[in-house]
Amino acid sequence: MTPRAEQPVLAAEIRSFSYDGAAPVLRAVRLELPPGSLTAVLGGSGSGTSTLAKLLSGWAVSGGHGAFDGTLALRPAGSRERTTLEFRGGPDDPRLRLGAWGQHVAYVPQRATDLLTGAAQTVGEELAFALEQRGMPREQMRRRVDEAARAVGLSAHLGRHPAQLSGGEQRRLALGCALVGRPSVMVLDDPSASLDADGRADLGQLIDTLRAAGTAVVVVGMCADRLARRADHWVLLAAGAPAAEGTPEQVLATEAFRLSGVLPQDPADAAPDAPSQRPSAGSAAVRALSAAAPADPALAELATVSFAYPGALSWVLDHADLEVRPGEVVALAGPNGAGKSTALKHFAGIARPTRGTVRIAGRDIARVPAGRVADTVGTLFQDPRDQLFARSVLREVEFGLRLGPRGRARRSRAEVRRRALGALDSVGLGSRAGEHPYDLTASGQRLTALAAVIARGPRVLLLDEPTVGLDRHGLACLERLVASAAESGAAVVLSTHAAAWARARADRVLAIADGRFVAE
Repeated sequence: MTPRAEQPVLAAEIRSFSYDGAAPVLRAVRLELPPGSLTAVLGGSGSGTSTLAKLLSGWAVSGGHGAFDGTLALRPAGSRERTTLEFRGGPDDPRLRLGAWGQHVAYVPQRATDLLTGAAQTVGEELAFALEQRGMPREQMRRRVDEAARAVGLSAHLGRHPAQLSGGEQRRLALGCALVGRPSVMVLDDPSASLDADGRADLGQLIDTLRAAGTAVVVVGMCADRLARRADHWVLLAAGAPAAEGTPEQVLATEAFRLSGVLPQDPADAAPDAPSQRPSAGSAAVRALSAAAPADPALAELATVSFAYPGALSWVLDHADLEVRPGEVVALAGPNGAGKSTALKHFAGIARPTRGTVRIAGRDIARVPAGRVADTVGTLFQDPRDQLFARSVLREVEFGLRLGPRGRARRSRAEVRRRALGALDSVGLGSRAGEHPYDLTASGQRLTALAAVIARGPRVLLLDEPTVGLDRHGLACLERLVASAAESGAAVVLSTHAAAWARARADRVLAIADGRFVAE
């Protein structure tokens, strides 16, 4: 790595790291993080970026489940002393105290909710948790919480329960929990995931503020987005080892980057390089389809639907109307908390309207259990781990197929296996069928959940933030499956902050404003 003039706050030499005796996940990685620096570590799915983030933050070595051969050296801001921990991958290795290490090296994981306690009743309590553990005086703690909430745009939500926040708002909360202790190093895994345009702008400003105060920031991920391109230094990982290193311009020009699977730009920031896989509204294909079936009934419909969460002072949906017809792809855009996921939950029968009607294939589903709605509607949740429970990837996909649609003959075991393996092959996971879903990367988990959904051939396909956590190969797979579902006559509804990507893939892009759907 190119030497840096300033003494690093954190330095890591990773000769090798592996989990529970498996093959090394990381090899020959060296990092030096000077005060106020911004370093980006990029790589495709399975390259080791998230493991590196967990190693730097202490999460990977504190529990004793990893074999680490290397060193971690920390010199916190304001300290003249440098603490060096030597690891040899054996029982005599130092036991890193995660609480003490975390005071200096804060971490926001790829799955932001993993950082939250789950016990706090309000956003304010969640932000205060770490400070309470340190015994900070109450008035000082209040000031820190207010500052952190303001920095991440949650000042108006301090009294809300964390579970009532949207996915993007929960990521803001996790960022606030990391910075409230004023660490010397911030390690952020896929920090822009699920954030709207304002959230990404706020994140950039937050990192500028941290760097000005001397905090070293590391961002890891699978996308060379605007934030990564502002970094001083890039490290590109492939199969757990550095494949290229240098300035952003230097790494972008390498063959290793082209082969890496890293997205060259954020789908939320710019139109993708590939042409749209959906016909434009004025194309001959769409005109022919419209002329052939002008009166096709909607497969999914919200009719004057109003909905508010318990205790909320305003409606999330307010007399909202939306119809989605066979073969149509509709994208829902809008800021965090606007109601995109709530609309999808209504189509899935998971949420029920306060007023109004939800129809699937022309049927009012007011009295239909969500499990029966799933005969027709397939849902990819925003967090795929909310729907993964089987002991292997193959069993995960087979589960829904074994149940079979109610009122129809059950599928044979051979048919279930054939369809499950076909769905896994379509997402590139055929060779991983025997593995546990939680042993896969975040991208692999999302693709597993997607395979389980599409295997059943739903007439209505709901995708909540489907691009999050996918590298270039995963995104291409998602695009193929969305186009294929629409071509087969399914109605596809997706929510996303990647508006430019959605405009290239969807027939319509709608925003939610004042509880109603409006053309973007």
